[in-house]
Amino acid sequence: MPKVLVAGQLPAKANTLLRQNQLTIDTYTGEQLISHDELIDRVADADYLITPLSTQVDEDILAHAPKLKLIANFGAGTNNIDLAAAAARHIPVTNTPNVSSVATAESTTGLIISLAHRIVEGDHLMRTTGFDGWAPLFFLGHNLQAKTLGIIGMGQIGQAVAKRLHAFDMPILYTQHHPLPVSVETQLGATFVSEDDLLAQSDIVSLHLPLTPQTTHLIDQAAFKKMKSTALLINAARGPIVDEQALVTALQTHQIAGAALDVYEHEPQVTPALTTMDNVILTPHLGNATVEARDGMAAIVAENVIAMANHQPVKYVVNHVTP
Repeated sequence: MPKVLVAGQLPAKANTLLRQNQLTIDTYTGEQLISHDELIDRVADADYLITPLSTQVDEDILAHAPKLKLIANFGAGTNNIDLAAAAARHIPVTNTPNVSSVATAESTTGLIISLAHRIVEGDHLMRTTGFDGWAPLFFLGHNLQAKTLGIIGMGQIGQAVAKRLHAFDMPILYTQHHPLPVSVETQLGATFVSEDDLLAQSDIVSLHLPLTPQTTHLIDQAAFKKMKSTALLINAARGPIVDEQALVTALQTHQIAGAALDVYEHEPQVTPALTTMDNVILTPHLGNATVEARDGMAAIVAENVIAMANHQPVKYVVNHVTP
């Protein structure tokens, strides 16, 4: 029977679907990420590979997988996979878009509220020194109402964030390669602007774009200099979009007022200085970490493997290979 290598533990829904279709499953169950060498060893006789987005699938691994017919990436991003090398071997690579948009938008909204209202700082205070009681000038944060939200990358997640924050009476600016239809802009209360204008006018800048060579360090020292000194930065997209050392400098020199990060430039490592700052919220890549989102992602990767095994079309191919 065809073999599916699952390079990390997934929600049970995936294995249930695969077993129902008489596929042999080899699941890596280690607590750490699967090593490069072990992945090479176990993919050698695999027909299909399901891999979490934290696992790198490079040219070397593909060279040791002569039977591989599909890589189903468990995640919307695919920067962990050498797409060109897979395409050269006629191996389609799929991802899991759409199903995690709500979870990521909700967690982004939570980061924005928490940062503006200093909720994480307050929690830390109560667990350590405590406080002397309510006072008019104590621990002030900021309303979101009437603050301008700037969204860089207005795809499904960016639009889902805009929909939620529009309900907070926030003016919304956005930038990307092309403007949205006017009807969508009207519904979201969003205005298309240049990147420079967005950085200069926004009280909160939220990133929702893929990692590419063009977006790596998009938010760098020059970008921080364009932002308001009262601005907050939110990154729930991909870590390397932000130059973390430039972010540290911007926070230390009060070029911006705070940041909330769910992803990191050298993930899973975090630039140490960020962990010492009260005006920074750090979460461990939890953007779509909900039961509902992960079950939806599990269904997509399993159904794509099943479709390929049955010589049927697969969904969400990202490297332009026709199975």
